[in-house]
Parts: sequence; C-alpha cells; structure tokens
Amino acid sequence: MANRYFEWSMFVLRIVLGIIFLAHGLQKISGFEGIVKFFGSLGLPVIMAYIVTTIETVGGAFLILGLFPRLAATGIGFVLLGAIMTVKLDKGLVGGYEFELSLLSAAVALALSGSQFLSLGNYISSFQTSSARKKIS
Repeated sequence: MANRYFEWSMFVLRIVLGIIFLAHGLQKISGFEGIVKFFGSLGLPVIMAYIVTTIETVGGAFLILGLFPRLAATGIGFVLLGAIMTVKLDKGLVGGYEFELSLLSAAVALALSGSQFLSLGNYISSFQTSSARKKIS
C-alpha cells in the first residue's frame, strides 16, 4: 500500500511541476525578445535564453505526459539552480529564492525517483514489451 502512495505522490509532483514549467516556457516564448534582452542584461549569452526556454517548455510538457520524467526533471533542476544563482540568491530566502528552492526540491525528487504512474512513457514501454513477447512466441 505504501508503494501506491509513493506513486501517487510522484505523479502529483510530476504533473504540478510540469504545468508550472510548461506555463513558464510558453510565457517566455510569447515574449521572447524581452527574455533575450533580460539574459543579456545578466551577462549571459543569448543562446542561454533559447536553452532555458526549450528546457522549460519541452521539459514541462514531458513531465505532464510522463515522457523521460527523470531527464526532464534534471533539466528543470539545472534551470532552477541557474535562476537561483544568477537572479535570486542576493535577495535572500524569504521573498527571494524560496519558490525556486521548493520547485528545485520537487525536481530533485522526480530526478531521483522518477514517476511512471499514468505516464505515456510507461505505456509505450509496456506496449513494446508485449510486442516483443508476441514475436518470441
């Protein structure tokens, strides 16, 4: 029974983190010119705006769908570390990087544990396994 609660917990983390990052990625896409300028004002190369936007958008969608959840969560974790280190750290914990830190903890939990419950990746994997069994028979 405890395993079922674990899977539900990871599922909730995966979906919520996915929704948050898909929304952030889509928001960046809609105002991408401003994002490029913002990254430039931080002294970051322009390519980082593309990388971060892609990780947020694709990573968020992959988490929602359950495709490569560990990889998506790892990418999102690196984006969060970057945000904390470049933008939020000097503002302190409260009112600064507390939100990013909580999202980072969810990303680390997913990167370490994964989430296969109600995932497209698990469905594809089970479909391929059953197809392979049929070919052997």
